[in-house]
Amino acid sequence: MSHDTQAFRDRYRAGIHPLYNAWAHGGFVLLYGATCLAFFISHLEQVEAWEWLVVPAALVFFSWGEYSIHKNLGHRKTRLGGMFYKRHTGDHHSFFVAGRMTWESARDWRVILFPAWLILFYSVGLFAAWWLLSLINANVAALFSATLLAGYLSYEVFHACEHLPADHPISRLPWIRHMRRLHELHHRRDLMQTHNFNLVFPLMDWLKGSLHWEPLEQERAMTRLQHEVEIDRGPERVLAYAATVTRWPEWHPSSLRVDGTAGPLPAGSHFEEDIHAGGRAGHLSWAVTEFSPGRRWRATARGTHGLNLVLTYECESTASGTRFVRTLEYGFSGLAMRLANWLVMRGKIDRESAESMKRLKEMAERAIEKAPVHQLDLV
Repeated sequence: MSHDTQAFRDRYRAGIHPLYNAWAHGGFVLLYGATCLAFFISHLEQVEAWEWLVVPAALVFFSWGEYSIHKNLGHRKTRLGGMFYKRHTGDHHSFFVAGRMTWESARDWRVILFPAWLILFYSVGLFAAWWLLSLINANVAALFSATLLAGYLSYEVFHACEHLPADHPISRLPWIRHMRRLHELHHRRDLMQTHNFNLVFPLMDWLKGSLHWEPLEQERAMTRLQHEVEIDRGPERVLAYAATVTRWPEWHPSSLRVDGTAGPLPAGSHFEEDIHAGGRAGHLSWAVTEFSPGRRWRATARGTHGLNLVLTYECESTASGTRFVRTLEYGFSGLAMRLANWLVMRGKIDRESAESMKRLKEMAERAIEKAPVHQLDLV
């Protein structure tokens, strides 16, 4: 069963209370957490060397707790964790899927951050632990509680960073970039119940054998080609036409035949295509990963000759209609094909892509002009 991410996002956003303020939400959590941290730290006095060992011990304990709660309550439906399961697997993993992990406005933090009241509940437990441990050793009590609270705040911050756009400066920081990739893999439907449950540091995933890593296709030797064209029609109609893959053979010189569903394809859709690109025949198996009407459409494919590619369509409204940008990123797993691409194929594929933009403009303006998009036969 395919999942329409955009439809779910629209429903979820419509259900957010009009008075919800994302900045107040995040600000309260950080401010309250910082206040509690200051309280615990203020009770430290002349900490001895052995007492500092409480910090790594508490971090291991926090990593175990994060892993266990995430796996056993967030991804397993139980009576005790029913609300958490609905909010996490039901909402968060439907709102964010692999290939579409970024939030689009501050109000989307509602589905990323824990409820604001949870840090109050969490701090009650920490203050209880601090009080009990302080009967034995005040420094141990303060270090233990402060470390667990810092872990909670780190989880909130890291989780928000892991849903930033890939080109954001914070996303390019080495550790954030690494954890962001692990978290995206966790959001794959085939991995979310079994792998990558740690979000700050994957200690427990490593110890328990649930750590899963795959490099981004873009991190391999990828060729990137980008072309754009001005189309005298509105963005929603243009993207709907371009994302109707059964019509690709009409305007793209490399597309020979497409076996798929008619109409613009939503995220989660799959289709097959026969191509002749760069002088070589081949076959591609496609998966649509993103569709924001009038804005963006993205799909990935694997094909013959060890080919992997990512195709992105982006639309921007202009005075004359739509600025349509097509970005193709592709690479080959074999050395021979990489060499052939560098010597011959890249130039041919670039020319074919440029030609496709001319044909798309011509065909889209001709087809869309005949009738409004809701009446257009996109078969």
